[in-house]
Amino acid sequence: MKNISLRLAWRNLWRHKRRTWLTVGAMIFSNCLLIFAMSLQFGSYDMMINNSLQAFSGHLQLQHEAYLDNPKMRYTQPDIASRAQQLRDELDLPNIAARAMGFALASSQDRSYGLQILGVQAEFEPMVSTIPGLIKQGRYLQKTSFDEIVIGAVLARNLKVGIGDEITFLGSGLDNSFAAGVVRVVGIFETGMAELDRNMAQISLSYFDDSFAMQGKGHSITIRAAHIDQVNRLQTSAQTLIADKSNLVLRHWDELQPGLRQAIQADMVSNWFMYAILIVLVAFSVLNTQLMSVLERTREFGVMMALGLKPGNLSRLVITETGLMSCLGLLCGVLIGFIFTWYLSRVGFYYPGMEEMAARFNLPDRMYPSVAPLPLLLGPSIVAVASLLASTYPASRLYRLLPIEAMRAA
Repeated sequence: MKNISLRLAWRNLWRHKRRTWLTVGAMIFSNCLLIFAMSLQFGSYDMMINNSLQAFSGHLQLQHEAYLDNPKMRYTQPDIASRAQQLRDELDLPNIAARAMGFALASSQDRSYGLQILGVQAEFEPMVSTIPGLIKQGRYLQKTSFDEIVIGAVLARNLKVGIGDEITFLGSGLDNSFAAGVVRVVGIFETGMAELDRNMAQISLSYFDDSFAMQGKGHSITIRAAHIDQVNRLQTSAQTLIADKSNLVLRHWDELQPGLRQAIQADMVSNWFMYAILIVLVAFSVLNTQLMSVLERTREFGVMMALGLKPGNLSRLVITETGLMSCLGLLCGVLIGFIFTWYLSRVGFYYPGMEEMAARFNLPDRMYPSVAPLPLLLGPSIVAVASLLASTYPASRLYRLLPIEAMRAA
């Protein structure tokens, strides 16, 4: 009986080939569009996360347990440079850099401003941050740098200094002594983020150690994963290496930048609203097609019911027809959408003006859709389910059909 129903449903679909193909074509188009849009959306999230974290915070940070909520100078970890090197060796990952952080009053000949001074390992900082690649004037710190500093473009304008000028800073050391130094500006960076360009300066970790009486201590070890998918595995591996350090904690990027996750969730909600509109339009297209099909075959259904066929069998026949159309649209849509998305995931996707913006902020100049099972199957599956639900109304009309009145229909 099931085999006969499938054959009848398949035959009925091709009574009106043009109408069937238009409906199936709408499904294929919507499935392809959903696959591309969702793949591009997830790919853009990966790019958004990486670009945001690469600017400064990294994917993971090893910190004192109290430092995130209360970033005081006293919340340090000892032998930070040695510990960073140990993590590089144990994890076989070069993208790890030690940092120390302090606050000071910086003065030039004309002005004084408060700023955040970051002590960095000049040879490893470019592997965890994009700031070294955003030097617009001069150069970045070198491994042998000592009394040199790189500052943000806004801070340089505020202090009225340029390459080669000297800045005097005065702050408080770890032992509550005065931390003072005279440094020469060797580089000016411009990230496009006003807060960083106005408030941050970087000096070598060794010079920071001497100036702020750190005695080899530091505040964070920043870790950057090769890809966002590797962060959780990397966190697990690194966690085992610090299991005996009770006052240290490995912070995930979710904790370091909670606003980033919230921005992604808000964007997903708005995008799903647009996807829902597309799915509803396809569902109404299926509803229209199947309702027309049922109305056209009213006399035929009346004859079949007079011969003893029950309304439930006819309703299942209509739903089977919709199911066949949905399967056809799903298979063709997923295949075409996968090929198109896979191609763009290799060559990249960009829009006019993106290359100039990427070059300015030291970011990738192309977006790459994410080829994953979720964006490939989620959208088309919802379209198929919505189509089946839409067909329930035309199918339910058959329960109210009376054989005699149906056979009299024109």
